[in-house]
Order: sequence, then structure tokens, then C-alpha cells
Amino acid sequence: MSILNVLLRPDKLLVAVDTLAQDAQTGQQSQGAKLLLIPQHNLVLACRGSAQFFLRIYELCLQASFRADFTMEQLMAELGLVIDKVWPAYVEAADRAGIPRSDLHTELVLGGWSPRNGRMMATAYAKDAGGRGAVVQVLEGGLASPGEPLRGRPDSFDAVALAEAGRLQAAYLNDKARRTVAGGRLLVAKLSIGLATVEDLGPL
Repeated sequence: MSILNVLLRPDKLLVAVDTLAQDAQTGQQSQGAKLLLIPQHNLVLACRGSAQFFLRIYELCLQASFRADFTMEQLMAELGLVIDKVWPAYVEAADRAGIPRSDLHTELVLGGWSPRNGRMMATAYAKDAGGRGAVVQVLEGGLASPGEPLRGRPDSFDAVALAEAGRLQAAYLNDKARRTVAGGRLLVAKLSIGLATVEDLGPL
């Protein structure tokens, strides 16, 4: 399980993820893109959990973004149902690959500029193999996942503070799992009105 942090203000959205990826069957590690942009609508989709599931959801979001009547609000409202619809096929594929169902979980965040509301918005989604529907949470100030190592720390958009928080989270996750499950580099997407950037803050 990896890092997914969100900071949200009316005029700015920041999403930070690590890049460590691991093949569920072979255990081979690599670098993975855990956040991807939908640039024409100033949106970002990011994940914590299965990369294959994330890429499938991103594909569906990207297809939806081409609709003439597309709005981010409609996508945010529908995405929980889309996750529930796609999830069974992912579980079946994992079963065939011999991946334990206890390892099947995902957290996603969709966020960006809302022309309708005149501010940045973000929604978080969580799903596991327990059979329940996706948990959907409209974010107010942000999200830190995992949050335990950051308790008591003030929120900050500062790059040094973001990198330090990421290192604390990676150390916490790796210690808890007793193996390397988070790491690589820290990528940060920053969205404001009419602008989206992705910055590499260095190794974790």
C-alpha cells in the first residue's frame, strides 16, 4: 500500500503520491504513475492500491471526458457506481492470478477545478473485497493516507514539508508491512485555475 495525500483550498488542489510499483505475481518492483491528468478539464485522478484497477478507472474517466456534455460534478457523482461495476472483473482476474482477496483494495481521488462552483473540488473513493459498495467521501480540507504518521503535523503546500511527510509515511508503511511497500519518488500534482503541473520532489 502506498501514499496518497491531498490538500484542498478553493483556489488550489495538491495531490502527492509515491511511485513504487510491484508486480503482484512476481514481486518485481518498478516505478509507476499513480496520478494522471485529464488536462482539458483541469482534473487529476490519483490512486493508492491496485495500479491495474486505477488504469482501468482512468481509461473510463478519460473516455467520459470526451463527451460534449461532460461535467466534473457528474463524473464525481457517477464514479462510485463505476468502481462498483468494474470491481468484480478485477476480483475475478486476481483470483485467476492467485492473488489473495485480502490484498485487493483501492483508494482513489478525483479532483480539480469546478466552473459550476467556482472553486477546486475533490472526492475520495475506497473499495475492498468485502462486498460492500464503494465508500464515497467529498473532501473539504484534504486527505492523508496513511494519516497515522502525520498526526499533529500542520498541513502545508511547502515542498520541503511535503517531502518530509512522504518520508514519514513511507517509513511507517514499510515498518508496518515488514517489507518495502512504499517508496520510489514523491510526485506532486498542483492544480489551480487554468494550470496543472506535476513535480518530482525526489526520493523517499
